[in-house]
Formats: sequence, C-alpha cells, structure tokens
Amino acid sequence: MKENPLLKNISRYVTLTEEETEIFESFWTEKILEKGDYLLRNGDVCRYDNYVVSGLVKAFYINSENGNEEILYFSIDDWWASDIDSFSKQKTSIYNIQALEKTKVLQINYHSFQNLLRAIPQLERYFRLILESYLGVLQKRLIYHNVYDAEYRYFDFLERYPDIASRVPQYLIASYLGVSAEFISRLRKKK
Repeated sequence: MKENPLLKNISRYVTLTEEETEIFESFWTEKILEKGDYLLRNGDVCRYDNYVVSGLVKAFYINSENGNEEILYFSIDDWWASDIDSFSKQKTSIYNIQALEKTKVLQINYHSFQNLLRAIPQLERYFRLILESYLGVLQKRLIYHNVYDAEYRYFDFLERYPDIASRVPQYLIASYLGVSAEFISRLRKKK
C-alpha cells in the first residue's frame, strides 16, 4: 500500500496503532482540483477540512472597496487549506480557496471529523498542535506587517518560503505582502 502523506505528517506528533490507522484512513476522501478550480467560495460553508497532498492553492478575500484580491495564505504540499472559522462553526466563509496548479487534497467533512476525533481521541492533540503552529505563523505575520518595511517582508518571504516563491506569480506575492506588484518588480531589479 502506498504511504499516506497525511499519516506521515501525523506521525511527527502522535503514534497511531494499525487499527487506528485503518479507522483514520476510512474517514478521508481524495479530490483532484485542476488549475482555477475552487475548493471554497465566499458565501459557502466550508464543509471540508483539506490537507494538500500535492499542488498549490491560494486563499483570498475580495476587497469590496476596490475589488482587489487580498491573499490570506498559500498552501502547498503537506499543508492545510481550509477556512477554520467556517469549518469549525459551520457558518459561511468570507473568503475563497482556489487552485493555482493541479492539486490533490485529502478531505474530511465536518461530521466525519467529529466522529474521527471521538474514534481516535489522541488526534485531538495532533490538531491542537497544528492549530497552535498556524496561530503562531499568523501572529508572526501580523507583527512583521506592523513592524517591518515592505522590502524586509519581501526578502524574508523569499527566504522562508522558497517553494512558494518559485511557484507563485509575483503579483500574488505582492498581494500577500500588502504591496504593489510594481514595488516587487523594483525590488527584484534592485537586487
């Protein structure tokens, strides 16, 4: 049997028995997104938690004042792509998640997720740990946005996320950093 990358990710935090592994795998379904396909649209409820096996997605919000796309995050292989607030409360999402390239995800719906946590309680620890990690990244992003200038944030992004930087158009990185694409272009020429 082919190794499940999500199980490999989980094994970094908790150990599952063979029986728990079989139970775990029975809850997940695979979905393939072509470039441009949506995983979630603004106004819909996030029905699935999504683990990116391979590919690349962007989460974004459309600014109602100027119509611009504001990038919230990118997710690549071995990352998660969901609206946590919408999924956990089963309420409408305010943003979109869209594939930037062909992407394979493993999905679990909300009710199955709740049943999975009841069936394998130690997974509560795993999901708590990855949520803590995600929260730390968000806090750091807020601090960086408020403290550091755009040039520093750009070069820090390139250093921290070289896999994303090599796969995402510069104008989307600019949106993520809250700067113009022209600013990024000037920085690249300067360097």
